[in-house]
Amino acid sequence: MFKKILIANRGEIACRVIKTARHMGIKTVAVYSDADARAPFVKMADEAVHIGPSPASESYLIADKIIAAAKQTGAEAVHPGYGFLSERTSFAEALAAEGIEFIGPPVNAIAAMGDKIESKKLALKAGVNVVPGFVGEIEDTEHAVRIAAEIGYPVMMKASAGGGGKGMRLAYDEKDVREGFEATKREGLNSFGDDRVFIEKFILNPRHIEIQILGDKHGNILYLNERECSIQRRHQKVVEEAPSPFVTPKMRKAMGEQCVALSKAVGYYSAGTVELIVSGADPSGESFYFLEMNTRLQVEHPVTEAITGVDLVEQMIRVAYGEKLKLTQKDIGIDGWAIENRVYAEDPYRGFLPSTGRLTRYRPPVPGWEDDGAENGRRGVDGIRVDDGVYEGGEVSMFYDPMIAKLVTWGKTRDEAADKQIAALDSFEIEGLGHNIDFVSAIMQHPRFRSGELTTGFIAEEYPEGFHGAATSDALLGDLAAIAGFIATARADRARQVDGQLAEDLPPPTEWSITIGGKTFAVDFAEDEISVDGVPVDLAMEYTPGDRLVIAEIGDASLPVKVEPTRTGLKMTTRGAIHQVRILPARIAPLTSHMIEKVPPDLSRFLICPMPGLLVSLNVAVGDKVEAGQPLAVVEAMKMENILRAEKTATVKLINAKAGESLAVDAVILELE
Repeated sequence: MFKKILIANRGEIACRVIKTARHMGIKTVAVYSDADARAPFVKMADEAVHIGPSPASESYLIADKIIAAAKQTGAEAVHPGYGFLSERTSFAEALAAEGIEFIGPPVNAIAAMGDKIESKKLALKAGVNVVPGFVGEIEDTEHAVRIAAEIGYPVMMKASAGGGGKGMRLAYDEKDVREGFEATKREGLNSFGDDRVFIEKFILNPRHIEIQILGDKHGNILYLNERECSIQRRHQKVVEEAPSPFVTPKMRKAMGEQCVALSKAVGYYSAGTVELIVSGADPSGESFYFLEMNTRLQVEHPVTEAITGVDLVEQMIRVAYGEKLKLTQKDIGIDGWAIENRVYAEDPYRGFLPSTGRLTRYRPPVPGWEDDGAENGRRGVDGIRVDDGVYEGGEVSMFYDPMIAKLVTWGKTRDEAADKQIAALDSFEIEGLGHNIDFVSAIMQHPRFRSGELTTGFIAEEYPEGFHGAATSDALLGDLAAIAGFIATARADRARQVDGQLAEDLPPPTEWSITIGGKTFAVDFAEDEISVDGVPVDLAMEYTPGDRLVIAEIGDASLPVKVEPTRTGLKMTTRGAIHQVRILPARIAPLTSHMIEKVPPDLSRFLICPMPGLLVSLNVAVGDKVEAGQPLAVVEAMKMENILRAEKTATVKLINAKAGESLAVDAVILELE
């Protein structure tokens, strides 16, 4: 077996590979940029080599620096993780030239499957179902418009070398094609160095289902069941699960056998994933089509590991060393259900704008990679697994992907796995930047998710006006009022004990008027008993002023709640929603009717940059008349282009920025009149 391997990646996937290598007795080498000097993966590795400045284009994407680090440290093999150089044939070839093993598939397979246009041609020859579309190079926007009309709307425009949701645009009409074709080309060029685009039919009621492939260098290839990845935003996966609630045993076998046939056609070995689009409108489950093959480990591989018990990273290393697979297709079963939620640095309450900044507080629900005392294995701790690559006090920067962590839960049933997600998300503490914990918790609770009726349009269909928090029942509001009353009483008692805050003979208030969710509750805390609107509540909890997370036992149920003091009470976050809670002593509450309400200023005449980013283009000039919905500017953040549109009909009065400038959040780009 290899004695030392280098991981040509960063963050959670670098930690993931190091963890398995450590269990296999293999020494590891990390490479890191300026931004990652203090990152957990650097500390976890046995050795670490600095390879350059923070931008990936000056560090992680320079193959010569990776190879030099491998030679310098004596690493016998390189695991590329995903993204970066993982699907670059030139990188695999350069490693081979230096006698360093690439822990991945053969060069010819990477080349064949890395080009979406060529891969479709190969899939057709291998007898794999392929989505109708134009398999060839598109000359320009006019050519794209003609092709889209011939295929029939809606169509999907994709960068040929794309992946990870980048370089993709859905077009429902000619206007969408004209508006999105050039942006797709630019994203393909900026992210992958290739601006070729292809167009294919968009399948109605589509489900995104993928098959995990594992092969060795001796011709053995298996499929390790499927993963459902239908819940996406802007074509980037948010929730993944295994198995799929839609796939039947017959369908699974048909999909798996086609994917194995394709893999054999290109001489594949190592781990890989064949992505399929499935028509949810076909109750037979036979309408599935090849999308692409990812010749690497997938972000969502943990859910497959959880239900099969197979460590995919270990198998990749053993295959690269030349070992035969010890598994056969009959050995691959399905044990329970696993769900993965990607915790992103983005603000779902502000249109999912990317968020960067320092993690002033980071407390996952179970220990992460650095705690070797807690085995965070294929099913984690009590069915909860966290794969992360960040640390409290560290920064989520603009240079890399916005994913903070992956939360994986395993249960005997799908509902059990989802319930564990909700509980774990409630206990997941992140402060200092925006995150999507509330949003994914809301998805876990959504009746449509629970029913398994999923499509890639789930988020757009269920949250057409954006995300404003999960639905909250009156019963939950009452429980939160009781918890708020408990906290208010504890804080008042603490104030009484601090010299000078309350008169010595003035008892702390125990009757409270608590307003939450538009409802006002009368909460009474007397003689260690608490009631809400006169009804006793069976509440047990501990709270010390300053606690950010409280675990309340209400009846037989446990309710984790994040609490943060505000000027008027508390901000309470639980079950996928933020609640602004106003707390007043009952005797003072009637006086609030005399308070003057402050009206926020009207900022609609300004085009404000919603996130830190690069101003790619300005589409208007001073004096131009604009209509509601018209594109005004394009801002690139986290490698994605965001079109900023006019909210109303107006005239451009003043422009404060120019294309090519880096903008801070809330920077005024232009002013309208």
